[in-house]
Amino acid sequence: MDLRQLRYFLGIVEAGSFSKAAQRLHVAQPALSQHVRNMELDLGVELLFRTPQGVTVTEAGETLLRHARAVLAQVAVAREEVIARQAEPEGEVRFGLPGTISERICVPLILEARRRFPKVKLRIAEAMSGFVLDWLREGKIDLGVLYRTVSDRRLGARLVLREDLCLLGPVAPLAPEPRLSKGHVSLAAVGALPLILPSPGHGLRDLLDESAAAAGAELSTVTDLDTYGQIKLLVEAGVGYSILPVAAVRREVDEGRLRTWPIGTPALTRDLHLVHPADRPLGNAVRAVEQLALTILQQQVRDGTWPATLAD
Repeated sequence: MDLRQLRYFLGIVEAGSFSKAAQRLHVAQPALSQHVRNMELDLGVELLFRTPQGVTVTEAGETLLRHARAVLAQVAVAREEVIARQAEPEGEVRFGLPGTISERICVPLILEARRRFPKVKLRIAEAMSGFVLDWLREGKIDLGVLYRTVSDRRLGARLVLREDLCLLGPVAPLAPEPRLSKGHVSLAAVGALPLILPSPGHGLRDLLDESAAAAGAELSTVTDLDTYGQIKLLVEAGVGYSILPVAAVRREVDEGRLRTWPIGTPALTRDLHLVHPADRPLGNAVRAVEQLALTILQQQVRDGTWPATLAD
Protein backbone atom coordinates (compact mmCIF):
# COMPACT_ATOMS: atom_id res chain seq x y z
CA MET A 1 0.00 0.00 0.00
CA ASP A 2 1.06 3.59 -0.52
CA LEU A 3 -0.25 6.98 0.64
CA ARG A 4 -2.18 7.53 -2.58
CA GLN A 5 -4.09 4.28 -2.10
CA LEU A 6 -4.87 5.22 1.51
CA ARG A 7 -6.16 8.63 0.39
CA TYR A 8 -8.33 7.04 -2.29
CA PHE A 9 -9.67 4.43 0.15
CA LEU A 10 -10.52 7.12 2.71
CA GLY A 11 -12.16 9.25 0.01
CA ILE A 12 -14.33 6.34 -1.18
CA VAL A 13 -15.50 5.51 2.35
CA GLU A 14 -16.29 9.14 3.22
CA ALA A 15 -18.12 9.68 -0.08
CA GLY A 16 -20.08 6.43 0.26
CA SER A 17 -19.65 5.39 -3.36
CA PHE A 18 -17.03 5.09 -6.09
CA SER A 19 -18.81 7.55 -8.36
CA LYS A 20 -19.03 10.32 -5.74
CA ALA A 21 -15.43 9.70 -4.70
CA ALA A 22 -14.29 9.92 -8.32
CA GLN A 23 -15.90 13.37 -8.61
CA ARG A 24 -14.41 14.61 -5.33
CA LEU A 25 -10.94 13.21 -5.95
CA HIS A 26 -10.90 14.04 -9.68
CA VAL A 27 -9.88 10.46 -10.48
CA ALA A 28 -11.53 8.13 -12.98
CA GLN A 29 -13.89 5.66 -11.33
CA PRO A 30 -12.25 2.57 -12.93
CA ALA A 31 -8.89 3.70 -11.55
CA LEU A 32 -10.35 3.95 -8.04
CA SER A 33 -11.88 0.49 -8.33
CA GLN A 34 -8.55 -0.93 -9.49
CA HIS A 35 -6.71 0.64 -6.54
CA VAL A 36 -9.13 -0.94 -4.09
CA ARG A 37 -8.87 -4.34 -5.81
CA ASN A 38 -5.07 -4.12 -5.62
CA MET A 39 -5.25 -3.33 -1.91
CA GLU A 40 -7.61 -6.25 -1.28
CA LEU A 41 -5.34 -8.61 -3.21
CA ASP A 42 -2.31 -7.33 -1.34
CA LEU A 43 -3.96 -7.76 2.08
CA GLY A 44 -5.91 -10.89 1.24
CA VAL A 45 -9.17 -9.52 2.67
CA GLU A 46 -12.28 -7.77 1.41
CA LEU A 47 -12.31 -4.12 2.42
CA LEU A 48 -15.62 -2.88 1.01
CA PHE A 49 -19.14 -4.22 0.50
CA ARG A 50 -20.33 -3.09 -2.93
CA THR A 51 -24.07 -2.57 -3.44
CA PRO A 52 -26.18 -0.66 -5.99
CA GLN A 53 -26.65 2.02 -3.31
CA GLY A 54 -22.91 2.47 -2.68
CA VAL A 55 -20.24 0.96 -0.46
CA THR A 56 -19.78 0.19 3.23
CA VAL A 57 -16.65 -0.96 4.99
CA THR A 58 -16.11 -4.52 6.17
CA GLU A 59 -14.63 -5.28 9.57
CA ALA A 60 -11.18 -5.40 7.96
CA GLY A 61 -11.96 -2.19 6.11
CA GLU A 62 -12.88 -0.49 9.39
CA THR A 63 -9.48 -1.41 10.80
CA LEU A 64 -7.70 -0.07 7.73
CA LEU A 65 -9.83 3.09 7.82
CA ARG A 66 -8.73 3.85 11.37
CA HIS A 67 -5.08 3.41 10.51
CA ALA A 68 -5.42 5.32 7.23
CA ARG A 69 -6.79 8.36 9.06
CA ALA A 70 -3.95 8.23 11.58
CA VAL A 71 -1.24 7.74 8.93
CA LEU A 72 -2.52 10.52 6.67
CA ALA A 73 -2.89 12.87 9.63
CA GLN A 74 0.70 12.17 10.69
CA VAL A 75 1.95 12.75 7.15
CA ALA A 76 0.10 16.07 6.97
CA VAL A 77 1.54 17.16 10.31
CA ALA A 78 5.06 16.07 9.27
CA ARG A 79 4.81 18.07 6.06
CA GLU A 80 3.57 21.12 7.92
CA GLU A 81 6.29 20.92 10.55
CA VAL A 82 9.10 20.31 8.05
CA ILE A 83 8.08 22.98 5.54
CA ALA A 84 6.56 25.65 7.74
CA ARG A 85 7.41 24.95 11.37
CA GLN A 86 7.37 28.60 12.33
CA ALA A 87 4.94 29.73 9.67
CA GLU A 88 1.48 31.11 10.17
CA PRO A 89 -1.04 28.36 11.15
CA GLU A 90 -2.69 26.98 8.05
CA GLY A 91 -5.14 24.19 7.26
CA GLU A 92 -8.44 22.74 8.40
CA VAL A 93 -9.36 22.19 12.05
CA ARG A 94 -12.41 20.10 12.96
CA PHE A 95 -13.88 20.97 16.38
CA GLY A 96 -16.70 19.03 18.07
CA LEU A 97 -18.81 20.92 20.61
CA PRO A 98 -21.81 19.97 22.78
CA GLY A 99 -24.79 22.24 22.20
CA THR A 100 -24.54 24.18 25.47
CA ILE A 101 -20.88 24.98 24.79
CA SER A 102 -21.46 25.79 21.13
CA GLU A 103 -24.02 28.42 22.12
CA ARG A 104 -21.38 30.18 24.21
CA ILE A 105 -18.13 29.99 22.23
CA CYS A 106 -18.94 29.05 18.63
CA VAL A 107 -19.40 32.59 17.26
CA PRO A 108 -16.58 34.28 19.23
CA LEU A 109 -14.23 31.39 18.40
CA ILE A 110 -14.94 31.58 14.67
CA LEU A 111 -14.66 35.38 14.56
CA GLU A 112 -11.43 35.47 16.54
CA ALA A 113 -9.92 32.56 14.57
CA ARG A 114 -10.71 34.37 11.30
CA ARG A 115 -9.03 37.49 12.63
CA ARG A 116 -5.93 35.82 14.05
CA PHE A 117 -5.50 32.87 11.68
CA PRO A 118 -6.86 33.78 8.23
CA LYS A 119 -5.32 30.66 6.68
CA VAL A 120 -7.13 28.30 9.07
CA LYS A 121 -10.49 26.86 8.05
CA LEU A 122 -12.43 26.07 11.22
CA ARG A 123 -15.22 23.49 10.97
CA ILE A 124 -17.58 23.26 13.96
CA ALA A 125 -19.66 20.11 14.49
CA GLU A 126 -22.33 20.27 17.20
CA ALA A 127 -23.57 17.16 19.00
CA MET A 128 -24.13 15.62 22.42
CA SER A 129 -20.87 14.94 24.27
CA GLY A 130 -21.20 11.17 23.76
CA PHE A 131 -21.06 11.67 20.00
CA VAL A 132 -18.15 14.11 20.34
CA LEU A 133 -16.22 11.41 22.23
CA ASP A 134 -16.93 8.88 19.48
CA TRP A 135 -15.75 11.34 16.82
CA LEU A 136 -12.49 11.91 18.72
CA ARG A 137 -11.85 8.18 19.02
CA GLU A 138 -12.61 7.64 15.33
CA GLY A 139 -10.35 10.49 14.22
CA LYS A 140 -13.21 12.43 12.65
CA ILE A 141 -12.41 15.63 14.59
CA ASP A 142 -9.20 17.25 15.83
CA LEU A 143 -10.54 18.85 19.01
CA GLY A 144 -13.54 18.39 21.25
CA VAL A 145 -15.15 19.51 24.49
CA LEU A 146 -16.26 16.81 26.93
CA TYR A 147 -17.86 16.90 30.35
CA ARG A 148 -16.29 13.77 31.82
CA THR A 149 -12.79 12.62 32.64
CA VAL A 150 -11.40 10.58 29.74
CA SER A 151 -9.53 7.37 30.58
CA ASP A 152 -8.73 6.55 26.94
CA ARG A 153 -4.95 6.70 26.43
CA ARG A 154 -5.50 7.74 22.84
CA LEU A 155 -6.93 11.06 24.05
CA GLY A 156 -5.37 13.94 25.95
CA ALA A 157 -7.67 16.05 28.14
CA ARG A 158 -7.24 19.33 29.96
CA LEU A 159 -9.64 20.30 32.75
CA VAL A 160 -10.76 23.87 32.04
CA LEU A 161 -13.63 24.71 34.40
CA ARG A 162 -16.28 23.39 36.77
CA GLU A 163 -19.86 24.62 36.54
CA ASP A 164 -22.92 24.24 38.76
CA LEU A 165 -25.96 22.26 37.65
CA CYS A 166 -29.47 23.33 38.58
CA LEU A 167 -33.00 22.01 38.60
CA LEU A 168 -35.19 23.98 36.20
CA GLY A 169 -38.94 24.14 36.05
CA PRO A 170 -41.76 26.17 34.49
CA VAL A 171 -42.92 29.45 35.95
CA ALA A 172 -46.32 27.96 36.85
CA PRO A 173 -45.86 25.35 39.64
CA LEU A 174 -46.35 21.70 38.74
CA ALA A 175 -47.41 18.84 40.96
CA PRO A 176 -45.32 17.72 42.71
CA GLU A 177 -43.49 20.98 43.46
CA PRO A 178 -39.79 20.66 44.38
CA ARG A 179 -39.26 20.45 48.15
CA LEU A 180 -36.64 22.97 49.28
CA SER A 181 -34.25 22.29 52.13
CA LYS A 182 -32.23 25.33 53.24
CA GLY A 183 -32.52 26.91 49.82
CA HIS A 184 -31.62 23.89 47.72
CA VAL A 185 -33.27 20.73 46.39
CA SER A 186 -31.85 17.37 47.40
CA LEU A 187 -31.32 14.65 44.80
CA ALA A 188 -33.82 12.53 46.71
CA ALA A 189 -36.45 15.25 46.21
CA VAL A 190 -35.48 15.57 42.54
CA GLY A 191 -36.09 11.85 42.14
CA ALA A 192 -39.76 12.34 42.96
CA LEU A 193 -40.26 14.82 40.11
CA PRO A 194 -41.25 14.13 36.46
CA LEU A 195 -37.98 14.73 34.65
CA ILE A 196 -36.95 15.46 31.06
CA LEU A 197 -33.32 14.41 30.69
CA PRO A 198 -30.82 13.35 28.04
CA SER A 199 -30.93 9.63 27.31
CA PRO A 200 -28.71 7.08 29.13
CA GLY A 201 -25.21 7.03 27.69
CA HIS A 202 -25.11 10.80 27.37
CA GLY A 203 -22.42 12.41 29.53
CA LEU A 204 -24.77 14.58 31.59
CA ARG A 205 -27.26 11.75 32.12
CA ASP A 206 -24.56 9.35 33.26
CA LEU A 207 -23.26 11.94 35.72
CA LEU A 208 -26.76 12.53 37.12
CA ASP A 209 -27.52 8.81 37.45
CA GLU A 210 -24.21 8.20 39.22
CA SER A 211 -24.76 11.14 41.59
CA ALA A 212 -28.31 10.03 42.35
CA ALA A 213 -27.20 6.45 43.04
CA ALA A 214 -24.47 7.71 45.41
CA ALA A 215 -27.17 9.69 47.28
CA GLY A 216 -29.48 6.68 47.44
CA ALA A 217 -31.94 8.24 45.00
CA GLU A 218 -33.31 7.28 41.59
CA LEU A 219 -34.22 9.66 38.78
CA SER A 220 -37.41 8.96 36.86
CA THR A 221 -37.92 10.47 33.41
CA VAL A 222 -41.13 11.12 31.51
CA THR A 223 -39.11 11.86 28.36
CA ASP A 224 -35.54 11.17 27.27
CA LEU A 225 -34.43 13.90 24.88
CA ASP A 226 -30.94 14.59 23.54
CA THR A 227 -31.45 18.23 22.57
CA TYR A 228 -30.97 20.90 25.23
CA GLY A 229 -32.97 23.54 23.38
CA GLN A 230 -36.00 21.26 23.13
CA ILE A 231 -35.62 20.19 26.77
CA LYS A 232 -35.92 23.82 27.84
CA LEU A 233 -38.98 24.34 25.64
CA LEU A 234 -40.73 21.27 27.11
CA VAL A 235 -39.97 22.42 30.65
CA GLU A 236 -41.29 25.88 29.82
CA ALA A 237 -44.46 24.25 28.46
CA GLY A 238 -45.02 22.50 31.80
CA VAL A 239 -44.24 18.93 30.73
CA GLY A 240 -41.83 18.42 33.62
CA TYR A 241 -38.54 19.46 35.20
CA SER A 242 -34.96 19.02 34.05
CA ILE A 243 -31.35 19.42 35.20
CA LEU A 244 -28.97 21.56 33.14
CA PRO A 245 -25.96 23.84 33.74
CA VAL A 246 -26.78 27.21 35.26
CA ALA A 247 -25.13 28.95 32.31
CA ALA A 248 -27.34 27.09 29.81
CA VAL A 249 -30.58 28.50 31.25
CA ARG A 250 -29.47 31.96 32.38
CA ARG A 251 -31.22 33.77 29.50
CA GLU A 252 -34.56 32.00 30.03
CA VAL A 253 -34.40 32.70 33.77
CA ASP A 254 -33.57 36.39 33.20
CA GLU A 255 -36.53 36.60 30.80
CA GLY A 256 -38.85 35.08 33.42
CA ARG A 257 -39.56 31.94 31.37
CA LEU A 258 -38.03 29.37 33.73
CA ARG A 259 -37.31 28.95 37.43
CA THR A 260 -34.22 27.25 38.84
CA TRP A 261 -33.14 25.69 42.13
CA PRO A 262 -29.62 24.72 43.27
CA ILE A 263 -29.14 20.97 43.75
CA GLY A 264 -27.44 19.35 46.72
CA THR A 265 -24.96 20.47 49.36
CA PRO A 266 -22.28 20.97 48.17
CA ALA A 267 -23.75 21.99 44.83
CA LEU A 268 -23.95 19.39 42.08
CA THR A 269 -21.33 20.26 39.43
CA ARG A 270 -19.80 18.96 36.24
CA ASP A 271 -16.32 19.42 34.75
CA LEU A 272 -15.49 20.69 31.29
CA HIS A 273 -12.47 19.24 29.48
CA LEU A 274 -10.77 20.36 26.27
CA VAL A 275 -9.73 17.14 24.50
CA HIS A 276 -7.51 16.24 21.54
CA PRO A 277 -6.13 12.96 20.13
CA ALA A 278 -2.95 11.92 21.93
CA ASP A 279 -1.93 9.14 19.53
CA ARG A 280 -0.75 11.50 16.81
CA PRO A 281 1.07 14.86 16.78
CA LEU A 282 -0.95 18.07 16.60
CA GLY A 283 -0.39 20.48 13.75
CA ASN A 284 0.20 24.20 14.24
CA ALA A 285 -3.37 25.01 13.23
CA VAL A 286 -4.89 22.58 15.74
CA ARG A 287 -2.63 23.84 18.53
CA ALA A 288 -3.49 27.45 17.71
CA VAL A 289 -7.26 26.83 17.74
CA GLU A 290 -6.99 24.76 20.94
CA GLN A 291 -5.19 27.59 22.73
CA LEU A 292 -7.66 30.15 21.39
CA ALA A 293 -10.63 28.08 22.60
CA LEU A 294 -9.01 27.78 26.03
CA THR A 295 -8.47 31.53 26.18
CA ILE A 296 -12.10 32.27 25.26
CA LEU A 297 -13.46 29.78 27.81
CA GLN A 298 -11.29 31.22 30.57
CA GLN A 299 -12.15 34.81 29.66
CA GLN A 300 -15.90 34.13 29.80
CA VAL A 301 -15.49 32.79 33.33
CA ARG A 302 -13.29 35.69 34.42
CA ASP A 303 -15.65 38.37 33.11
CA GLY A 304 -18.69 36.72 34.71
CA THR A 305 -20.57 35.79 31.54
CA TRP A 306 -20.11 32.10 32.38
CA PRO A 307 -20.97 31.20 36.00
CA ALA A 308 -18.24 28.64 36.66
CA THR A 309 -14.95 28.09 38.48
CA LEU A 310 -11.70 27.85 36.55
CA ALA A 311 -9.41 24.88 37.09
CA ASP A 312 -6.00 25.56 38.59
